[in-house]
Amino acid sequence: MVMILGKPAPLLFGQLLLGIINGSFYAMLSMGLAIIFGLLKIINFAHGAMFMVGAFVTWGLFTYLGVGFWAALICAPVIVGAFGLLLERAFIRPIYKLDILYGLLLTFGMAQVLQGLATNYFGSSGVSYDAPPALSGVLNLGFMYLPVYRGFVVIAAIIICAVTWFAVEKTKLGALLRAATENPSLVQSFGVNVPRLIALTFGGGVALAALAGVLAAPLYSVNPAMGSDLIDTVFAVVVIGGMGSIGGAILTGFGLGIIEGFTDVFYPPGSAVVVFVVMAVVLLGRPAGLFGKVA
Repeated sequence: MVMILGKPAPLLFGQLLLGIINGSFYAMLSMGLAIIFGLLKIINFAHGAMFMVGAFVTWGLFTYLGVGFWAALICAPVIVGAFGLLLERAFIRPIYKLDILYGLLLTFGMAQVLQGLATNYFGSSGVSYDAPPALSGVLNLGFMYLPVYRGFVVIAAIIICAVTWFAVEKTKLGALLRAATENPSLVQSFGVNVPRLIALTFGGGVALAALAGVLAAPLYSVNPAMGSDLIDTVFAVVVIGGMGSIGGAILTGFGLGIIEGFTDVFYPPGSAVVVFVVMAVVLLGRPAGLFGKVA
C-alpha cells in the first residue's frame, strides 16, 4: 500500500475529500454571513437555523409535494429567502440603527425558536433524504473512490461562491448595494428604494444558507441541530477571513475544511478544536482577520 507521511494514501485522500466537502459548506454559509454583516452590520446568529430550514423545506417539498432534488435547488432557497424577507421586515429592520449587539441577541433568539419548533414537529433524530439517482454511485479515480454526489457538492459550492463573489464585488448591482449601506441618503436621492435593496440583501444571504441546506440534505441526517452544530465553526471562519470580507470567507472556509480533515488524520483529538486554535492565532497576529480591512 502506498504510504504518504506515514499514512495510507487512501486514508489521506479520503480525509482530504471530507475536508473539502466540509469546507464547501463552511464557505457557502460563511459567505452568506459575511454578506449580511458586511453590508448590513447584522451578526445573523440565525444563519445556521436557515441552513436547517432549507434542508427541511427540501425534505418537505419531496415528501408532501413530490418535488425532486433539482427543483428543490431553486424552490427551497426562494421559499426560505422569502421567509427571510418577512423576518427582516418584522424584526430586523427596526434595529438597524441600534448597537450590533441587539442584532446578535435577536437573531440568537430566532435561531432558538426555529430549532425548537423543528424539534417539536420532527423530533430530535430528524429525517433522511436520498441523493438523486443521477448523482448516486462512485467514481474510481485510481488512487481513491469518489462518491458522485460529494463531487457534485464540491463543484456546486465553487460555482455558487464564485458567482456570488463576482455579483457583489464586480458588478454595478454590488456597487449599488455597498453604496446604499454606506450612504443611504445619497443613494436614495437618486431614486433608489434603499429599504427594499437592503431587505433583498438580507433575503439573498438567507437564501444562500438555504441553498447550502438543500445540498447538505442528502449527505447528513436532516435534523433540528444540523445548523447549530455548524454555526460556531462558520462564525470562526468569518472572523478568520475578516468580518465582512466575502472573498476571505470563501477562501478561509475551504482552507479550514482541509486543515480540519488533515488534523483528523494526524491528530484526531485536535480536529474538533483546530479551527478555533487557528482563529486565536490569527486574532493575536491580525485582529481584523486575514482579509479584513484594518480600521
